[in-house]
Amino acid sequence: MKAAYYDRQGPADEVLRVADLPLPHPGPDEVRVRIHVSGLNPTDLKARTGFSSAMPFGRIIPHQDGAGVIDAVGDPEDSKRIGERVWVYEAQHGRPSGTAAEYVVVPSTQAVQLPENVSFDTGASLGIPALTAHRCLFADGNLKGLNVLVHGGAGVVGTASILLAKWAGASVMATVLNAEQAAIARGVGADLVLDRQTDDVPAAVAAHTGNKGADRIVDVNVQANLDINLACLAPGGVISSYAMTNATDELTLPLLKAMVRGCVLRFVFIYSVPVEAKRRAVEDITSCLMSGAYTPHIGLKVGLDSIADAHLALESASVTGKVLIEV
Repeated sequence: MKAAYYDRQGPADEVLRVADLPLPHPGPDEVRVRIHVSGLNPTDLKARTGFSSAMPFGRIIPHQDGAGVIDAVGDPEDSKRIGERVWVYEAQHGRPSGTAAEYVVVPSTQAVQLPENVSFDTGASLGIPALTAHRCLFADGNLKGLNVLVHGGAGVVGTASILLAKWAGASVMATVLNAEQAAIARGVGADLVLDRQTDDVPAAVAAHTGNKGADRIVDVNVQANLDINLACLAPGGVISSYAMTNATDELTLPLLKAMVRGCVLRFVFIYSVPVEAKRRAVEDITSCLMSGAYTPHIGLKVGLDSIADAHLALESASVTGKVLIEV
């Protein structure tokens, strides 16, 4: 099979290679998926550069997310799944081979049926962004009738948060950094879009919510936004942080302000989220897909031979939206 791989960590254009590699075969409780589209995430960049850890395997086929069709199963009783359209998540977590290849083998539970009305591009855009957004939003209960504030509303987790929160019946506010990002956030359904650099975010949130504040805040940069978050937060509200810039980042918390607000501060690292929470997330994401309410913004799509270009584009932040690899 044709696959992208690296056998040492480093810059994308130096370590990523595309070659013919052996075809994998599924074992018990596994399925093999013929990948049509692979999804690229920041965690894939961090694994390649050594941000997260040293090389866990001698050779790595990267990428956690993707979409395609099951073409082989490890258990004969699962043969009815052959030909099933699926989206894949955490394909490379704890294993050497991810979705940047024509075929990938994953645990059968991590190949989720993709509704017929949903494209492979959308399927490959789920995985880490949708699961992370769901955990940030729903870990503390139902959203119907609540107010949600999403920082980084044009990012992949930001847009996933807007889409899922709107589907769940919340009023959604989003912050962005420029007009292009504002258009993306509005396009996926944000009720109020604010410029993080020029707008008075707490005042706008207060006006939009009738001084109730935001019940849930989904934050891409909690260090930069903590003071704003505490000023925007409804009593007993939740701030969910899912990203950081450096492995040594630290957060200083103003305890009095946090206590007065009854603040809950949640940190989300999708790989450590409980299995049952992911199962519920998959159910909700499927319902959202079937309703037609999940339409992610695709920022870039290239062929497998251009995988290094895709990594560099995401790493340099020169593209806004989901980055996909057509396999």
